[in-house]
Amino acid sequence: MQNNKLRMAIRATAAVAAFGMAGQALALDVPTGDWDTSIYGFARLNASYDIDEDIATSTQAGDFSKINTGAAEDDEVTGHLGADAKQSRVGIKTVTPEGVKILVEGDFRGSGNSAGSLRLRQAYGEYKGVLAGRTWSNFNSFVGTTATLDFDGTAGNPGMQDREEQVRYTTGPFSVALEDPRGSLSVVGSASSKLVLDQENSTIGSPVYKLDTTDASVGDADSKKSLPALTARFEDSNDMMAYSAAAVVKQLSYDTGTADDSAIGFAAFAAAKFNVTDMLSIQGAVNYSNGANSYVWRTGDNYYGTDGYVVDGDIETISSYSATIGTSLSLGNGSSVNVGYGMAKMDWDDAESDYANSPDQLAAVQAQTETNQKIHVNYMMTPVKNVMLGVEYQYLKTEEVNGDDGDANRLMFAAQYNF
Repeated sequence: MQNNKLRMAIRATAAVAAFGMAGQALALDVPTGDWDTSIYGFARLNASYDIDEDIATSTQAGDFSKINTGAAEDDEVTGHLGADAKQSRVGIKTVTPEGVKILVEGDFRGSGNSAGSLRLRQAYGEYKGVLAGRTWSNFNSFVGTTATLDFDGTAGNPGMQDREEQVRYTTGPFSVALEDPRGSLSVVGSASSKLVLDQENSTIGSPVYKLDTTDASVGDADSKKSLPALTARFEDSNDMMAYSAAAVVKQLSYDTGTADDSAIGFAAFAAAKFNVTDMLSIQGAVNYSNGANSYVWRTGDNYYGTDGYVVDGDIETISSYSATIGTSLSLGNGSSVNVGYGMAKMDWDDAESDYANSPDQLAAVQAQTETNQKIHVNYMMTPVKNVMLGVEYQYLKTEEVNGDDGDANRLMFAAQYNF
């Protein structure tokens, strides 16, 4: 009996994370003959008030890259209000008489006008444990996450916390997948360095940045995809605990025609949720990466850190680690209080050593983001079925390799109507 209750709690936790921390929505059945078809989604308003400086991005999520650091903190303009409905979502799912599941889902966090444009979140088919299409990365879990109103979640949440094109096989609690690899390389060389958007590896709402520079011995050395990323995950529960562990292995490579190199990157995480009582839970996760920082959530400027850098033609991998801890208290009648903390840190020590005698390149390395931290406290309530209201306080802090840091305090409000 306890095990069944825990499994229900795990499913509810996953639904809370997947549907924007608002509880599971009930789908609308659509008559399609022998096919079991339904439409689901929600309409959602997010509003934020940035106390120190304006760091809101789409869906009013807090953006680490917008926090002023060092002397720039003195230039802050306080008090910024914003609101949008871009997190609103719609999806359709169906199961054929033969047992084939098909799902297509989108939201409005696309780029473009202020109202947002439709973007594809998920589109896949699944039959007898074999899945093909775009859905949550297999190197991902909602076990260990603490509910938050912020669509971008907490630094250090388990896995990449995003969706990816893949082919996956699941049997019981174990799943393995070949996925479109994520990643970027930095080249710190003789040219001036600046951060630019990595077009190949960025997705709408989840940009990836890299250093736009040239190594004198290499030339322009953008990362190259040659092999899929291999991911494996085990997720299960016992009477009092839910747990998940996963690993990913990927190739880092570049080839300019005159110079090339490759290296292996990997990452792993472990996450758990412990139900202390029927009302109180404690959850958390730990992550580690070497050359696969695109799979460790919010290690970089705001989302993903670079996997490595090229020096004298050779790829040098960068490591990172992160952790989260949180607690959730159910107050009954659909109300809860959630407190969470997360941090993600990249290790740039080797890069600093490599460029200790090159002032320009060393300055470029020392300007990189080293640590992101976030604390949130929220109160969420369900005044009526399929409706969630919530208010949240957030504290975000970012620190660069050179020691410059900055922080921001903000408030969020959300109203979500599920169907």
